[in-house]
Amino acid sequence: MNAASMVLFGFQVYNRDLLSNEKEAGLRDKVSNREPSSPARQKIIEAFQALEAWSTHPPECPVRDVLDRIGDKWSSLLIIALVGGPRRFNALRKAVPDISKRMLTQTLRDLERDGLIERQVFPTKPPSVEYRLAPLGVSLLDPLGILIAWADERHGDIRIARQKFDAVAVPADKEAPSGFSPAWETV
Repeated sequence: MNAASMVLFGFQVYNRDLLSNEKEAGLRDKVSNREPSSPARQKIIEAFQALEAWSTHPPECPVRDVLDRIGDKWSSLLIIALVGGPRRFNALRKAVPDISKRMLTQTLRDLERDGLIERQVFPTKPPSVEYRLAPLGVSLLDPLGILIAWADERHGDIRIARQKFDAVAVPADKEAPSGFSPAWETV
């Protein structure tokens, strides 16, 4: 079982109670094949329009700022690893074994800076440090859970789409045959 599968399994175990209560139907609807409801669709459209307004000043865009943090390679995995409760540094390294010590340190600092996790230092010799989700990090679990459920449900579809794309895509170091027009260039 790779690190991502272990984290997904851990989130599913944590989320078991959430899925068995009254939110179950709503969560299943959110990851189904259905298009978003009209209010949800309108909210997405409004968010995109707001993003377009920020396009001339990308560093100030709040959506990009937040997605840069939670969308990086390690942050979401570490947030999910902390779902079960506080963990020490080495326990986090075991939970996400393919992260380097340096990257784990930097990502934990960034998550703490953004208020998603809290760091507690115990006055022992040597000092021991524990990390836990902050209230802001806990508030991220529901949307992150929906994304994880969607990814788990749709991963096979994405792999098939990649295979289809790769079958017709021309490698960058080769010239396309005359008359060849990839789908993305015809739009």
